[in-house]
Amino acid sequence: MQGKAVLYDLSRSRQVKEVVCADMNLAPLSPFKTFLDMDRIRLRHVDATDKNALVSLMSEGFDVVIDVLPAAFLGKVAEAAIEAKVHLVNTMYRHQLPAGFHEKALERGVSIMPESGLDPGIDLILCGSGMSQLDEVTELHSYCGGIPEPKAATNPLKYKISWTWQGVLSFYTMPARIIQDGQVIDVSPEDLHSEPWIKTTDVPGVGEVELILNGDAVTFAEAMGLSRTLRNTTRCTMRWPGHAALWKALIDLNFLSDEPVTGFPFEITPRRFMENHLEPQLQYKEGERDWVVLRTIVAGKKGGKAMKFTYDMLDMRDLETGLFAMNRTVGYTASIVAQMIAGGEIKAKGLLTAIRDIPFSQFLDEIRKRGIRITERVETEDNLL
Repeated sequence: MQGKAVLYDLSRSRQVKEVVCADMNLAPLSPFKTFLDMDRIRLRHVDATDKNALVSLMSEGFDVVIDVLPAAFLGKVAEAAIEAKVHLVNTMYRHQLPAGFHEKALERGVSIMPESGLDPGIDLILCGSGMSQLDEVTELHSYCGGIPEPKAATNPLKYKISWTWQGVLSFYTMPARIIQDGQVIDVSPEDLHSEPWIKTTDVPGVGEVELILNGDAVTFAEAMGLSRTLRNTTRCTMRWPGHAALWKALIDLNFLSDEPVTGFPFEITPRRFMENHLEPQLQYKEGERDWVVLRTIVAGKKGGKAMKFTYDMLDMRDLETGLFAMNRTVGYTASIVAQMIAGGEIKAKGLLTAIRDIPFSQFLDEIRKRGIRITERVETEDNLL
């Protein structure tokens, strides 16, 4: 889904001379060929489970490879890139890669840049931008979500699929870790949608949305070197109000269980049923837009005085190309970062991170050129008190 946006952005770039699009199944690309510069795009079939095939393809003299495969392929693709001595960009979390990749990439003179999507990606770049302007960071919050525009929120969940439904359900079954008043708190998957943990926020141009804890915010605090100063940090998914309460009821009824249901002549789990039963019902119709909403908050002190940065982003589906906002924000980011590596703006080698290795100002200039709106609000001690 996100690869189409990568190709669209690359094919519109004057810096890019040639792109090879390699996949097991190239048929889903057909409706988008109208919008792509196919004179610069070559199509190739490749089986990503075959490491030798990946190495052979990557050894053909490319400046950089962009990986938008599912997470299960992450390690194999990175190994192939290092073996082929070609730079790699992907949209997954840095900590999802096995240990030792930094040293291997460094030895081969290769840049491995994960976290080059939306979340992780734009959120971490904004975190890095805010952190760079403070002497001490005490608060760090990242809220992000893909939601249907209000008139397309036509089902009880008020949600439709612009990413991967299996991925959404996986996040709903993962524990969360946050820092609250200086204390690390673990929240179980069963409690993620419980009322005490559900907060709301109001985003300009969007309105009120729910915040549902999502993943391990402490890991990112440690990666940013903020463990000693950070008092509060959260990572949350944004959804329309009412989403969490409905999911809480379904979770309490074990609809996300991986334990097989008894009494059938075949094996099926509640979660697998939910995947297959709901996915067809949660598709966007032609003419319906998805929205991607992101808010990043970085607060602390500068020169001994309190300061707070709030970044807000809103993007929506492009009905002319059909590209979802989720496609655009993930795919354009990967394309921009890959072009920065190919063009020499990013020179560091080894396993890199969006937090400190992507030039903040240059990236934000590029993403805004593509019509993705990001605003910055700065509050100082005078108006924070």
